[in-house]
Amino acid sequence: MERNQIIRFVLTALFAALVAAGAFIKIPLVPAPMTLQTLFALIASTCLPPSLAVSSIVVYLLLGAIGLPIFTSGGGLAAMLGPTGGYLIGMIPAVLAGSLMIVILPASRIRLAVFLSSLVNTFFIYLIGVPWLGHKMGISLSAAFVAGFLPFAIGDALKIAITTAVSPVIRPRIQDMLNRE
Repeated sequence: MERNQIIRFVLTALFAALVAAGAFIKIPLVPAPMTLQTLFALIASTCLPPSLAVSSIVVYLLLGAIGLPIFTSGGGLAAMLGPTGGYLIGMIPAVLAGSLMIVILPASRIRLAVFLSSLVNTFFIYLIGVPWLGHKMGISLSAAFVAGFLPFAIGDALKIAITTAVSPVIRPRIQDMLNRE
């Protein structure tokens, strides 16, 4: 295995592990706790190339789906397909969209790119998570929005701010590692 392949493998595993660890750092709220999973997903999407960012989330989800208790609600398909499963599954298109924005937007405006990417990323997580929550709980979309978005808005704003501060520092170091031969 080449050095670059090893670095790519390690970065994918590292960010999958960070997202998993983020599930255990939580503030209990109903119907879903506030966790740091999405913070690490935001950082992955703003620091890694799109293929690695998506791979890290897919690895995380696959490990949880096969039964490792790395989701906030445990592990296995039942946990993944439960009321909060839409937020988990939503991380895939969220991270893809967010990481593609970083590639498309000018590198000279990296803080703005990270901020916009984090907003888009968060939007996609809720776009899938809130309707899924409503469907699984048998409540209206507006009730799902009140229960599954509003309590988390301040926390998500903080996660976006943290990502905007941290990612422009981390990203160049990761890019340097990936560009070395």
